[in-house]
Amino acid sequence: MQPSSPARPVGRGAKVRAAVHAAALAELVDKGYAALTVESVAQRAGVHKTTVYRRWKDRESLLTDALAEHMATDVPVPDTGSIETDLRALARSLVQAYTSPTGQAVLAAMFTGLPEAAAARRHVFDDRLVRAEPVVTRAVGRGELPADTDPGEVLKTLAAPIYLRLLVTADPVDESTADRAVHVTLAAARAGACGPAR
Repeated sequence: MQPSSPARPVGRGAKVRAAVHAAALAELVDKGYAALTVESVAQRAGVHKTTVYRRWKDRESLLTDALAEHMATDVPVPDTGSIETDLRALARSLVQAYTSPTGQAVLAAMFTGLPEAAAARRHVFDDRLVRAEPVVTRAVGRGELPADTDPGEVLKTLAAPIYLRLLVTADPVDESTADRAVHVTLAAARAGACGPAR
């Protein structure tokens, strides 16, 4: 009877994925979007570039995946039992994530104006909305918001003033910005202004 081959270490694929994601974000912070290459990411991650290409077809798909995962980790979806505290946690996490050096590099990458950056941005934001929708659907189920509340509209209303300051006005962004966004969002949602488009 042949001896069985050694088992592949558990989590090896996950560890490689995490290392490549971390390397991609570090390269983004250090070099910016335009100078980032699959080769430089692979070198920083300590893997061969073919390992990267087996999982991601190109630089854009790698960055899109890394950015979506980064946002999912840095802006976790809370479940406090209250829509107000859930939205506050979301908004404050968003502010904290995007005012960090990595967050600033992520924003710069997503808003470079290049077509591939626009596709990555759309994917990252869509992924973020889908992950956070349970915050609103749970609130509707608890009777905290009207039954026809659109989760996506609530989340966009919450994020809009934060992104306005980050990307347009360059006004300071801090916890008070997050808390004001929550106040406005709750007022709009409770008044039925975040229902389905008519």
